[in-house]
Amino acid sequence: MRTEPNLTRRVERVFARLDREPERPVHVGMPHMSRHRVVLFGLTLSFYLAIVVAVLVTSWLVAFDWQVMFFRPYQQWPEIHAFLDYWVVLGQRGPTAVMVTAWLGWRSWRQHTLRPLLMFGTALLLLNATVGAAKYGMGRAGPHYATMIGSNEMWQGGDIFPSGHTANAVVTWGILAYLASTPRARRWLSAVSAVISLSVGLTTVYLGTHWLSDVLLGWAAGLLILLALPWLERPVAQAEARILAVRDRLRLPGAPAPAEPLPAPVPARTREPVGTPNRPGSRPSALLPQGPHTPRGERTPVTPAGSRRPANTRTRAGTADPQRA
Repeated sequence: MRTEPNLTRRVERVFARLDREPERPVHVGMPHMSRHRVVLFGLTLSFYLAIVVAVLVTSWLVAFDWQVMFFRPYQQWPEIHAFLDYWVVLGQRGPTAVMVTAWLGWRSWRQHTLRPLLMFGTALLLLNATVGAAKYGMGRAGPHYATMIGSNEMWQGGDIFPSGHTANAVVTWGILAYLASTPRARRWLSAVSAVISLSVGLTTVYLGTHWLSDVLLGWAAGLLILLALPWLERPVAQAEARILAVRDRLRLPGAPAPAEPLPAPVPARTREPVGTPNRPGSRPSALLPQGPHTPRGERTPVTPAGSRRPANTRTRAGTADPQRA
């Protein structure tokens, strides 16, 4: 009986948050290219090049690829074959891009910023350019299309080196951790993306669609893109500013413009009088304080002796003015 009111209040809080006016967060910091990240980028790039060289020279890594292929994991554990056929979809570019784009689009609307969508689109473009160029440039054939036992199967018209499923899983799910707004969410999403990318890569080896070296190179290719994203933060911010400027220019004439903050009041400056009015022979100042009945911009009349007389003082009829006598 006590759980129903609690559940109702929780549901009401969720809908209240959804109905709240979206706000752009000010506490979310953009990742920067730190020295630690540069070192990781250099190590990952060295690992990438080492895998490529090891395959090109037909080293022990190619021999191990053939041993795993002859082991045929899909025949050793056939009971998980049906499940892994669906699990590998988490590395397929089309379905994962739709899911992540929907989530990041909702975040962009809630936070009044295009950065999540633009960063994800930039990462996918970089993934297609780099991984696609490596695939068609080296043209390695897969295990099901191998022609000679023990060969590296390079330049055979294939497109599996590096593994696109693996690299796409690293980038697609890793971008969620990269765009996380809190350190705790970043840690959890990093762990989830690591598990998904590792399992998707090993699933392709289980199904026999990729060599193990293809998966290793796919992990390195995806990690290189994630590590290089801070270098693209400034161009993405500039692109966002241009897009928002174009949107403002295309806005309908009757649409309300965003409210601008009122200017802060400027404090009045105080000036010191130039001369001293009480000293005989001194020059009267034009910036003396104004009286309550003296119009602004008029000077207060000063007698030759230096004594001040109000401007609105009148003499009675028939009384001689002592100043004119």
